[in-house]
Amino acid sequence: MCIDSSSPAAPLPGVPDRVRQQARQRPQATALVCGERRTRYGELDALADRVGAALQRQGLGMGDVVAVCAATSIEYVAVFLGAVRIGVAVAPLPTTVTAESLAAMAQNAPASLVFADAATTPLVRNAGLGELCVMLDGDLGELAPWPGAAAREPQPVRIDPRWPFNIIYSSGTTGTPKAIMQTHARRAAQAEHGKAFGYGPDAVTLLATPLYSNTTLVGLFATLAAGGAAVLMPKFDVRGYLELAQRERATHTMLVPVQYHRILAEPEFAAFDLSAFRLKICTGAPCPPELKREAVRRWPGGFMELYGTTEGGGSCVLEAHRYPDKLHTVGRPSGGSEFRVIDDGGRELPAGEAGEIVGRSEVMMDGYHGQAAAGRDLDWFDAQGRRFLRSGDIGYFDPDGFLVLVERKKDMIISDGFNVYPSDLEAQLRQHPGVLEAAVVGVPSERWGETPVGFVVRRAGSDADPQAILQWCNQRLGKIQRLAGVQLVAALPRNPLGKVLKRELRDAYLARTAALDPPMGVATAPGVSPKIAS
Repeated sequence: MCIDSSSPAAPLPGVPDRVRQQARQRPQATALVCGERRTRYGELDALADRVGAALQRQGLGMGDVVAVCAATSIEYVAVFLGAVRIGVAVAPLPTTVTAESLAAMAQNAPASLVFADAATTPLVRNAGLGELCVMLDGDLGELAPWPGAAAREPQPVRIDPRWPFNIIYSSGTTGTPKAIMQTHARRAAQAEHGKAFGYGPDAVTLLATPLYSNTTLVGLFATLAAGGAAVLMPKFDVRGYLELAQRERATHTMLVPVQYHRILAEPEFAAFDLSAFRLKICTGAPCPPELKREAVRRWPGGFMELYGTTEGGGSCVLEAHRYPDKLHTVGRPSGGSEFRVIDDGGRELPAGEAGEIVGRSEVMMDGYHGQAAAGRDLDWFDAQGRRFLRSGDIGYFDPDGFLVLVERKKDMIISDGFNVYPSDLEAQLRQHPGVLEAAVVGVPSERWGETPVGFVVRRAGSDADPQAILQWCNQRLGKIQRLAGVQLVAALPRNPLGKVLKRELRDAYLARTAALDPPMGVATAPGVSPKIAS
């Protein structure tokens, strides 16, 4: 088990201790809401104790890991809290992966038990993990069939802040998911920082992303540590979200950009009473400036974009409601974070020059769990020998110290020796009145090395054809930026957290162009063939 040696030795009170404190001081206060069920702090604490005691009876303790592959539920949260309370780390696993991928993650952890629900049990069994499977019951009173579940209290464990709290697996949009280990110290620090965001006993946080996402866990633990109520939404849908927000008088939420986009596009959005909102946080992917502007204008409460890496390489915060002229940025470094911008040779660049963003904080991971070589590739050291983590993002700092994201390094297109940033092209495509969403990828070109191709989703009622969109866009782009083609798609492929799966777009495009010239439904620029080099 990897230990993060950079974590502070004498940290803040941990998340399990803070939940225990809330249970003792306010046992009748609502801790969790899921569907029609409401769980009080006293009940949640008691259930977490039973989980911890049962794990100890199984012989588990510090150095062990349990995995959870299930939909969001009260039991899911109880298992998480009960495990970390006795020093057992939790690996929340995606429910949408293949059996082969799930087996690889569970082996990497390595998981001693895998908690599943009725919907995910077939996946767990197909992954060859049936002997490790423990069913999550829908009844708050029991976790059955699990030997020892009736035990009430675990043996007390003194938690070392450097111990692993959880292992998060990256979304895997660029290849094999990486195992990111986070410590008790890091979760405690995040909970403490939650005070600055207004998390407190009167906070009602609506969570509509899966519990295997770090995005969700940050909001969940900040809320519970502060004594607020976390409203869990197992499956996101726009009207369901708005109804929950209105019914529960939600004060906080943490969503990804595509969710904000879909909520604000709801025709009856204005009919819902969202006046209790104090803060909405956007994270997980870059948020377009126009979406930030619309959220600030139409949705009560503040709007904050949070940029950072799950690996712990610092974070930036943009309070969009306070800085309307900085919506093209992701804000300034938050407390305890430090960033630099470097070129391909590892040399630090001055403000205004774009390069790879590297960052550091007090709670950086030491490396990917079980993948040491991949972790070392992230390291960059400044002139004083201080360690930073590479983000894989390209950006620069403006004169006021706000960070401007330009592109994911892997997504940058090199055409005829020039850097072409898909985000610039996507922003231009979205300006077309008939375009709702857009994504641009680079494909191989015999002449240019790589060339950009756009994929667009039309707005409802629009009949704009791809050739017209292509011509309109190219008239507004620089010569080296011009798109080689535009293709209409019904929807952009996304992972469960809303990130566009550009690899799928590229692969599908290459498969089509291998057979057709030009492919059906694709507009191409004059004199440009989408046919790729063989």
